[in-house]
Amino acid sequence: MTSAALLRGPAILRTVDVDIEQCLTRAAQGDQRAFAELYDATSSRVFGLVLRILVDRAQAEEVAQEVFLEAWRNARRFDPERGAAMSWLLQIAHARAVDRVRASQAQRDRDQRIGERDLAVPVDDVSERAEISLDAARARQALEALPAAQRQAIELAYFGGLTQTEIAERLGAPLGTVKTRLRDGMIRLRGILGVTA
Repeated sequence: MTSAALLRGPAILRTVDVDIEQCLTRAAQGDQRAFAELYDATSSRVFGLVLRILVDRAQAEEVAQEVFLEAWRNARRFDPERGAAMSWLLQIAHARAVDRVRASQAQRDRDQRIGERDLAVPVDDVSERAEISLDAARARQALEALPAAQRQAIELAYFGGLTQTEIAERLGAPLGTVKTRLRDGMIRLRGILGVTA
C-alpha cells in the first residue's frame, strides 16, 4: 500500500465522487457496472428516506430493493433535463414507501372489517331489553327478600360505590360486621337468583 493511500484512509471512509446522472444514463443502456456504482452512491439515502416513512427496517429494506429494481427497469425514462438523478430516485422511493404504507393500512382495514363481520352477531334489541328488564326486576325482588341490614350494605357497596370502610363509617358499624353483612347478603342473593359459584 502506498503512503498516498494510507493518507486517504480506509476505503470505507473515503467518499467517491460518482456522476449519478452519468451512471443512470449508462445503466439505461444496460451497463450493470454503472448501475452498481449508482447503487453504491445512492442506496443509503434511498434507504434512509424509505425507513423514515415506514419505520419498520425489514419493510424498508424490501421497498429500497424494489426502488432499485424499478430504477434499473425504467432507467430509460430518466430525463436529466427534468431534474437530477438523485431526485428521480428519491421520488420513486417516496412513492413506493407511501404505496407500502397505504397497502398495509388497507390490509389492516380489510382484516378489521372481516373480523367485525365474522364476530358480528345479530342482536334482537327488543328481546335483549326485555331480558335485561326481567333480570333487573328479579334482582330487585331478590334484594327486597334480604334482611334490611344486608340489603343496605349491598346497596351502599354496589349502587353507592362505597368501600367497606366507608360503609362502616356511614352506618356506624364495625368493619367486620359490614364485611359479614356483605358476604352473607351476596350468598343469599345467589341462592335466591339460582346463581352457582
